[in-house]
Amino acid sequence: MVPAQRNATPGPLTDRAVVPPVPPGLPTHPSGPVEARLRYWFDTTLSRGTPALVGWLALACLALVVPVSALLVWTDHRAPATLSARIAAVWRSTGQTLRLGGEVGPPLRVALSVLLALIALFYVSTLVSLITTGITDKLLALDRGHARVVESGHTVVLGWSEQIPTVVAELVTAHAQRRRGVVTVLADRGKADMEEEFRGTVGPVGRARLLCRTGRPTDPVALARVSPATAECVLVLPRDSPGDDAEVVKTLLSLTAAVGEEHPVRVVAAVRGDRYLGAARLAGGPRATVLDTDDLSARLLVQCARQPGLSLVHQELLDFAGHEFYTVREPGLCGLTFHEAAAFSPVSAVVGIAHEDGTVSLNPPGRTPVLSGDGLIVIAEHEDATHWSAAPHPCDPTAIRTGRPVPPGPAAAPERFLLLGWNRRAHRIAVALSRRTPPGSVLDVVAEPRTATVSGIRALTDAVGHRLFVRHHPGDPTLRETTDALDPTAHDAVIVLAADARPGQEDPDDRTLVTLLHLRARDRERVRADGRCVPVVTEMADDRNRLIAPHAPGADFVVSGRLIGLLMTQISQNPWLAAVFQELFAEGGSSLRIDPAGRYIETDREVSFATVVESAARQGACAIGYRARGPAHGLCVNPPKSQLRHWRQDDEIVVLAPEE
Repeated sequence: MVPAQRNATPGPLTDRAVVPPVPPGLPTHPSGPVEARLRYWFDTTLSRGTPALVGWLALACLALVVPVSALLVWTDHRAPATLSARIAAVWRSTGQTLRLGGEVGPPLRVALSVLLALIALFYVSTLVSLITTGITDKLLALDRGHARVVESGHTVVLGWSEQIPTVVAELVTAHAQRRRGVVTVLADRGKADMEEEFRGTVGPVGRARLLCRTGRPTDPVALARVSPATAECVLVLPRDSPGDDAEVVKTLLSLTAAVGEEHPVRVVAAVRGDRYLGAARLAGGPRATVLDTDDLSARLLVQCARQPGLSLVHQELLDFAGHEFYTVREPGLCGLTFHEAAAFSPVSAVVGIAHEDGTVSLNPPGRTPVLSGDGLIVIAEHEDATHWSAAPHPCDPTAIRTGRPVPPGPAAAPERFLLLGWNRRAHRIAVALSRRTPPGSVLDVVAEPRTATVSGIRALTDAVGHRLFVRHHPGDPTLRETTDALDPTAHDAVIVLAADARPGQEDPDDRTLVTLLHLRARDRERVRADGRCVPVVTEMADDRNRLIAPHAPGADFVVSGRLIGLLMTQISQNPWLAAVFQELFAEGGSSLRIDPAGRYIETDREVSFATVVESAARQGACAIGYRARGPAHGLCVNPPKSQLRHWRQDDEIVVLAPEE
C-alpha cells in the first residue's frame, strides 16, 4: 500500500493526507463498502444451502440465548454461589430455551441429552413441515382448479365462448329452485379469472353452487374432474371462431372416453358451421343434441326482418325469467280433442302435444285427439303454474272474425331488403329469404368490395337463381357518405350484420354501432309514404352492446350468442324441447307470427283474451300473447284467458301458426 504523502508546502494549516478520488460507481458513504460486503456475505451464505443456514441460525440463537441466560442467573438472588454451579444453571436455561434438554453431569450424558433433543426437534419440525406442505399443496390445487368434483345430478359446462355468461346465468336461475343445484364449468382458463368473470356477469348465485375447474375439455383426465358420468346434462360450447369446431368434435370424443360408451350422458352441443355438424352428431351419440348456431342465427334474423318484434317473443320464451315451454300431463283430458283440451287451461297457453314416443306436434289440427300417455305442451310462468278449470272460459262470439280476411295485393308483391355488411352468415340469410319471399324479391347488399365478399355474393347469386335477385353495392356501411346515398324507404326492412369475430381484432360490434349511428341520424327519412317506419333488424355479438346501441322505437336486435345460449340452456333442462324448437325454426312448419288484432277479433271494443284464443283456433293458429300499441305499448306473453282489454286497430296478436 502506498503511504500517503505529506503536504510539502509549509503553512499554518494542519498536514492533510492526499486521498485519491473515488472511482465512479462506488458508494461514497463511509459505511457503503461494509454494507456491500455484509450483503455479499449474506448472499454467499444463502447460496451454500440448508446446512449453512441451519449452522448460522444456531450460532445466532446461541449468541442471543447464552448471554441472556447468564444475565438471568447472575441477577437471581437464589443463584448458587459457586462458578461451576452458575455455569450449570446457565446451561440448563439455555437447553430449556432451545429445547436441548439442559441435562448436567458428565460430558457423555450432556452429549446424549443434546442428541435426543435434536432428534425430537428434527422429528417435530419434519412433521410440521409435511403437514404444512400438504395443506399448501391442497390449497394450491384448489386455487388452480384441479380438485375433483364429486356430485350427481349437476350440470356441466365445457368450454369458454361468448355464450358462457348467458348459459351460466340461466343455469344458476334454473338450479336456484332446487335443494342442491350445482353448476360446474371446465375451461382452459384460470379458476380465479373465471370466478372474477362470473362475479361481474352472473352476480349472486343464491342457493345454487357454481364450481369452476381448470383444464382442457378435450382431455379425458381433465374431464374426470367434473364427474360427467353422474351429471344430469353436459353442455359443450363452441369457440368464437368457426374454424375451432373441430375442438367440439374432440371434446365429444373425449367425453365418450371419460364416461364410457355403455353409460352415455345427455349432451347439448353447438357448432358454428355445418362443416363439422355431422361429425359432431356422430361423436356425441344418440343422446346428443348438436345445434348449428349460424343456421339458427340466420333463421332468426330472417324471421325478425319479415316480422319485426319477434326477437322479444323469442327471448321471452327462451329465458327462465319469463314464460317458457313445459309439458304437463292430465289424465282427465284423455279422449278430448286438442281444441277442447286447450279451452280448459285458464292461465296457460296450450300449443301442442308431446306424444308418448318422444315426438311433438306443434299447433296440431283442432280435432287431434289427446291419447293416453300424451302430454300437452304449454307456455306457462313456471312448471307448476298450469291448472285446469272445470269448464272452458266463456268467449264473446260476436267479437270473433269468422272469415279469414283476404290479404291485400301488396302483401303478395315482391319484397325488398337492404343488407348492410357481410359475414359468414350472410349467405344463409339470403338463402332463407329466397325461400320465404315471393318470386322477384330483391336483396341489396352494401358491403366493402373485398375478395371474400365478392366471391360470396357471386356464389349466392348462382345458388338462389331467379327466386331472389342479389345486387352488390360496393361501399363501407360505417361511412356517412355510404348511408346517405341509401334510400331505406325503398325497402321493406334493413338488416345490419355484425362482423365476424377474429382473435386479436376489434370488437365485432364496433362497426355495427357506427352504422346504427348513421341510420339513427336518418330516422325521419325512413318513414314511408304510408306512415310506416322501415324496420331495422341488427345482429350483435355482445348483449352488453345492445344497451348502448342507438336505435329507433320498434327496432329489433338479434344477439345471436345470447339466443343460442338460452336455447342450449332450455334444451339441457328439458330434452324434448329440442324437437319443439326444431319445428319452430324449420321451414314449412309452425312458427311464431305477429298478426294484426283485426284479423281475429272486432277492434275498438272490450274483448277477453279467451275470445282471441278461440278465434285464432278457428283459423288454425294458437294465440299466445299480444303486443299493444299506443299508451300501453309493450309485449305480453301468455295473459290469463279472463283478461279483458280494449283492443285498438294497431294492436297485434302473437300466434303460433303455419308459415305463410
